[in-house]
Amino acid sequence: MLRALSGLTTRGRCLLAAGIAAAVCSFVLNERDLLRVAVFVVALPLLVAAFISATRLRIGAARTLRPQRVAVGGNGEVQLELWRSGRLPAGEILLEDGVPYALGSRPRFVVERLPHDRRVALRYPLQPVLRGVQQVGPLRATITDPFGLCEFERELIGHSRLVVVPRVVPLWGLPSGAGIGVGDDGTVRLHAGQGEADVIVRQYRHGDDLRKVHWRSTARRDEIMVRVEERPWRGGTTVLLDHRAAAHHGAGPAASLEWAVAFAASAALHLRRSGHRVRLVSEHGVTLADTPGDGGDHYDHVVLDALAALQPAHQRDITLAGDPAGGQELIAVLGTVSTEAVHELTQYRPRGIRSLAVLLDTPTWSAGVSAPEQRAAATEDSAALLRAAGWGVIVAGPGSPMPQVWAELCRSGARRGTLIGGPR
Repeated sequence: MLRALSGLTTRGRCLLAAGIAAAVCSFVLNERDLLRVAVFVVALPLLVAAFISATRLRIGAARTLRPQRVAVGGNGEVQLELWRSGRLPAGEILLEDGVPYALGSRPRFVVERLPHDRRVALRYPLQPVLRGVQQVGPLRATITDPFGLCEFERELIGHSRLVVVPRVVPLWGLPSGAGIGVGDDGTVRLHAGQGEADVIVRQYRHGDDLRKVHWRSTARRDEIMVRVEERPWRGGTTVLLDHRAAAHHGAGPAASLEWAVAFAASAALHLRRSGHRVRLVSEHGVTLADTPGDGGDHYDHVVLDALAALQPAHQRDITLAGDPAGGQELIAVLGTVSTEAVHELTQYRPRGIRSLAVLLDTPTWSAGVSAPEQRAAATEDSAALLRAAGWGVIVAGPGSPMPQVWAELCRSGARRGTLIGGPR
């Protein structure tokens, strides 16, 4: 009874108090008709409270996320089902599902009559604007009576996990010589002789130059074979993502860190789908994801899930204990880097192995930059240090289209240090 009374609204409590006062007055004035009215007034909120309290225990719900993995800027949907057990009718039900601000507005539904013989289906959209592992819920129901005398809250469903992965932009092309050699242009000959006694062949892959088809081996094996004139590369590509909080500017979806994460995701998936083994590492050389160059969408999810859960690091500078790429080709997506950070990145890199960098002009991501030309000059200084160490560098701003940045990176051996889409 005490639990039922706890659900009385202000109107219900006032009505109960008025009934008790009328009962007292009926005894004082010896008015039986007033006593009848008092009994009715007291009984009404008590009966309503008992009814609503019993109703809330017979309500069930289920939640389904479609899909359970959504990209930033994509569209998702939450499907709710509401039902009640038994034949006891239910009053008005107000439903409110907990949705983080990064997924959209918080939905509210009002169900006036909940049937007992079927489920009521409800749905609402999700439009994520920020990556991360988000929690949808809890789903709370507020059950009220038509008179507004009593209401009870109940948590119908707890939290559901939704993974918001980074936005992936389609890219085209590969860095010159990527994945096939270790020289400055990516190529080192396996044989210096004029004959073909020591020729090495492999199966044809999509995109191979048809001029390299080895017809003798093709006829012998009954499948297209191409000459391998370069030393096979050790292991694939390492994508290094600088996610230090101190290296990035801006907040929310427009932060430079989010641009860097989206570019790293796009590059890693593009390379993997091109047949490369891809390692994704942090600025400290910690492996975030490691995928082979073949396989299904599962390996794409490995990369995207790792980046979805990635949080800004609190270290002030880059510290490495060795080559973060382990001798592989390296593509680094960097925020603001100091001279010491450039030294850390370059001191372990073997000469002759391709090293590429997308250097973000992070001050341009901040609102109200007082002297953007000085900040851009500092970025160019860092880029010059990387180029002097043999790196191919592209400087990107907040308006830089990722496909264009990637295209320039692929041509960075011929064109160095271009600033795309941002102030110099």
